Amino acid sequence: MDITQLLAFAMQNKASDVHLSASNPPVIRVSGQLKRLKAEPLTDEGIRQMIYSIMTEEQRAVFERDMEIDYAIAFGEKARFRVNAFHNRQGAAAVLRSIPSVVPTMEQLDLPTILQRFAELEKGIVLVTGPTGSGKSTTLAAMINHINENLTKHILTIEDPVEFYHTSKKSLVNHRELGTDTKSFPRALKSALREDPDVILVGEMRDYETISLALTAAETGHLVFGTLHSNSANKTIDRIIDVFPTGDKEMVRAMLSSSLQGVVSQTLLKRADGSGRVGAYEILVGTNAVRNLIRENKISQIYSMMQTGLRYGMMTMEDAVQNLLTRNVINEEESKRVLSKAEGDEEGENYTRLEKNRRDKTVVKDVERTSDKQKAVGATDDGGYAF
Repeated sequence: MDITQLLAFAMQNKASDVHLSASNPPVIRVSGQLKRLKAEPLTDEGIRQMIYSIMTEEQRAVFERDMEIDYAIAFGEKARFRVNAFHNRQGAAAVLRSIPSVVPTMEQLDLPTILQRFAELEKGIVLVTGPTGSGKSTTLAAMINHINENLTKHILTIEDPVEFYHTSKKSLVNHRELGTDTKSFPRALKSALREDPDVILVGEMRDYETISLALTAAETGHLVFGTLHSNSANKTIDRIIDVFPTGDKEMVRAMLSSSLQGVVSQTLLKRADGSGRVGAYEILVGTNAVRNLIRENKISQIYSMMQTGLRYGMMTMEDAVQNLLTRNVINEEESKRVLSKAEGDEEGENYTRLEKNRRDKTVVKDVERTSDKQKAVGATDDGGYAF
């Protein structure tokens, strides 16, 4: 099987991911759901041929030595793919995630307007969080694109690998890729402070040293964007503080309280009309009151601050989901799934509150929607995909 044809087929069906695993046919993810292709099971040798055809000699050597590798490839002018090749018990395997070559705008993604304000800040740290596959990279790309098109800044990105590629417009954009352009996130961040950046994007804040350097950069007059794998604004603050040793926690609370500008915690939900997925965003804004709570180690009170902070642009995930539900963008089943899944909820407690709030408020009239659902190209009646 030719990898080029497979990737073209995935793009035609608007797949977000392509999975290659020995003894299984190729699998693609469409609107969050995995679909098996109607094809012969792949072999270890066949998968190696496919992934080696999109690797450099150096990448092949790293893959054989380390048993896994992250990199990105360009697929013509239409898209890029982030690739993770690895080994499992049956041989070689890979997951390829589609990344549009054209960076989406904030308007196209229908992002909350507060994110534009975050993008136009002079300094501080803004964190975009959520589970894997929740659209964090796309949200950050749109914010960087807004800066690039409207402001004269020096933007420095440090990623593993570089996903969205930004051509310099009003701003100057420099991309650095882990393994190719730098040895590590901490090393690149130390170097970044001497490279006259206005904006620094850290692809993933994974460890103590990276987080510490990112906070230092934010404190010293840079605007820093970073990502974390956490499910809520509260847990994002907790996670950053928990990375540090006990003796340093008071110090990091002081650093975070002085530099935090905002936290965007997001997830993707299935649209009620089956046309794809839509984002729901929990937003924490670094007001003076929020910063005081962080400094005084009263993180548990931040959620209440978000509930009453609408005038500052804050929003809880519960309110974000309710907004989508009352507009009939999503259905009740999807709202219940997301809210009951939220870490810390008990048996759908958030959903119960959501239903009560929904009954108490005026329900917005249904918007007109197209009744005909477009079926993905090549889809079969049993949910598989003919290839």
